[in-house]
Amino acid sequence: MSSPTQLPAWQALAQHQKDMSETKIADLFQADASRAESFKATAAGWSLDYSKNRASDDTMKLLLELVEQAGMSNAIQGMFNGDHINNTENRSVLHIALRASKAQDTLMVDGVNVLDEVRSTLSQMESFVAQLHSGEWRGYTDKQITDVVSIGIGGSYLGPKVVAEALTPYKKDGIKVHFIANIDGSDITEKLKLLDAETTVFIVSSKSFGTLETLYNANAARAWCIEQGVPDADIKKHFAAVSSNVKKAVDFGMAEENIFPMWDWVGGRYSLWSAIGLPVAVAVGMDNFYELLDGAHAMDEHFKNTPFEQNLPVIMGALGVWYSNFHNAQTHALIPYDHYLRAMPAHIQQLDMESNGKANLLNGAGVETDTGPIIWGGAGTNGQHAYHQLLHQGTRLVPVDFIAPLKTHNPVADHHAQLFANCLSQSQALMVGKTLEQAEQELRQAGASEADVAAIAPHKVIPGNRPSNTLLTEQLTPFTTGSLIALYEHRTFVQGTIWGINSFDQWGVELGKVLGTDIYNRLVSDSDNSALDASTQALIAAFKDAQA
Repeated sequence: MSSPTQLPAWQALAQHQKDMSETKIADLFQADASRAESFKATAAGWSLDYSKNRASDDTMKLLLELVEQAGMSNAIQGMFNGDHINNTENRSVLHIALRASKAQDTLMVDGVNVLDEVRSTLSQMESFVAQLHSGEWRGYTDKQITDVVSIGIGGSYLGPKVVAEALTPYKKDGIKVHFIANIDGSDITEKLKLLDAETTVFIVSSKSFGTLETLYNANAARAWCIEQGVPDADIKKHFAAVSSNVKKAVDFGMAEENIFPMWDWVGGRYSLWSAIGLPVAVAVGMDNFYELLDGAHAMDEHFKNTPFEQNLPVIMGALGVWYSNFHNAQTHALIPYDHYLRAMPAHIQQLDMESNGKANLLNGAGVETDTGPIIWGGAGTNGQHAYHQLLHQGTRLVPVDFIAPLKTHNPVADHHAQLFANCLSQSQALMVGKTLEQAEQELRQAGASEADVAAIAPHKVIPGNRPSNTLLTEQLTPFTTGSLIALYEHRTFVQGTIWGINSFDQWGVELGKVLGTDIYNRLVSDSDNSALDASTQALIAAFKDAQA
């Protein structure tokens, strides 16, 4: 694909943005009494209100024309058919196969029915989870397992951790699930203080069984087990793996039946639906894990089959492009008003920024547009006392997604009504703002002098006209958690397709790994560092001095 800037709809949107530059969202509501209903779409347990956007009917028409002209229909079909849409690695992109309907029998990729592999792995997961919860799986002293520790990083860590937290109300009694990712020794040290080697199982997730951070932590966990008295021959009673490198996992000491597969057609940040999600299945049980998959599948079906004007991922993706490329928005905020979703912005940050942080088109030419925005955010009212000041009065335009359940799992007095009121008030305040006249009137009503009114009122002005989406569900469940994450996966794909980039490789992370290995070797040796830049030389010297 060539640059999207050459598409007629892109050029029309550039002109349209000039026409819309002075348009107020509030005025769009005044002009259209049915706007709240017509700028609404639903799917898989979620309702999207996108009426508080700087978008008219003409805007949406042009954005959907852009989606079509970018080849979205073919791109969606290509993904669901198993085409090698990851062109730089010559791979299919089939996280959708991990949550395929039980009624679907085949999905052939390169002569292999991948659904057979997926269902075999799910059966293996069922057995593993059942053994742990029934007490059949025992540690080396024949004690029942009480703790499971997931060791991974990136997609092998963030997705499962976010989902395990989101589904806290559904956790099974008896086994606690923990997560270790950072190579910082403090991470694993603090976790191990909570554990007993006799009753702990570690799940090591690494496709190659060679990911630096994961392997270091796995070796540290193994050494701890040995120190705590686990015989070398019984390490297999305390470790399992998710990896395509069976030999390395067996050499580590794991039983082959406790090694779960990974496939090249699933990227790490899309892998929580696979055996990478094993910690989630342990935490909430396989029945709820299947509900998670069903929710994601429902969003897949919506994405594949729903006309674009009612298609949640398409609408959200197109609006993101509208702000990134036509309004110079550099960031996008996700603000969940639910404690259990507090870590979700971090997962979507990796999903989106690792997918769409690209500077080359599919054909290798340089892009002519900005691509992936910086994704950030945090939980509910906490953010109102931190970064919302910038959202309301800062100089940067930051589109916001507000995410909230209508019902809470933990009703405490009037807390949930207050929480939800804050969610709605923030989206309303972003839109309507406060004029100078309103600020002056407030001060006068409070008894301020005219001198104080003149001096203070300008500081109380809030420009408003800041866009937001509001995503609502009745309650956070395994199903709606699955569909929410799948929504953002497809939204990311929509934007990547419009920009003409490959959302499924991540070559940008490789250089740091290579240089990291080189610098590590320099830190632990007396090598000549004179060829390095002066800054790196000095920093290496500082580290060596500190160790000495």
